[in-house]
Amino acid sequence: MNRIQQVFDDWARSGKAEGMERGHGPAARQAFDSLRLHPRSRYLDIGCGNGYTVRWAARAALLGHAVGVDLSEEMVAKARELSFGIPNVEFVAGDFPAVDLGDEGFDAILSMETFYYFPDLIAALTRVRELLRPGGSFACVVDYYGENAASHAWPEEVGVPMTLLDGAGWADAFRRAGLAVTEQRRVRLPADQATAGWKVTEGSLLTLGRR
Repeated sequence: MNRIQQVFDDWARSGKAEGMERGHGPAARQAFDSLRLHPRSRYLDIGCGNGYTVRWAARAALLGHAVGVDLSEEMVAKARELSFGIPNVEFVAGDFPAVDLGDEGFDAILSMETFYYFPDLIAALTRVRELLRPGGSFACVVDYYGENAASHAWPEEVGVPMTLLDGAGWADAFRRAGLAVTEQRRVRLPADQATAGWKVTEGSLLTLGRR
């Protein structure tokens, strides 16, 4: 078991999955809405945690299919439990980008607070491009980025390596992987939704790409 999997398994067992949903949910919702799912969309969340955006997608795409993948088997177990009875959801425990996600492709892919963990970021983004159907979109949200100084101590605090890029660096990584950058912006929250001061001042970095 690698260190990242261990951290997120521990967080799932200790109830932090629900806290992550509360903390990340408002920014994730803005990213999700930017994908503009249609009733037959195929949707993927990379690093899905307890599956909250997958359940949003299942409701938005009633005739489609919503998939969540996470390295943490404990998070996937929690996601399956919370999504019981929803017919158009699926959760996969596995190590992205190597994990098998089938050949059908996806119209929309989202990732909230995951991509800076990948040791080979370009390989992970390239796999996203391969999984997207032509014209499909990818919404990537990170809180650990160059302009957000409040986040820079996180690798030491969590005890796992992370890739630190500024906004321009994320846009460049998308392009190197063959994704067209259609938008990049900060998702800042009102004070009554924010769980930390930097969520109001700096916000989350959202980068939108398209195949």
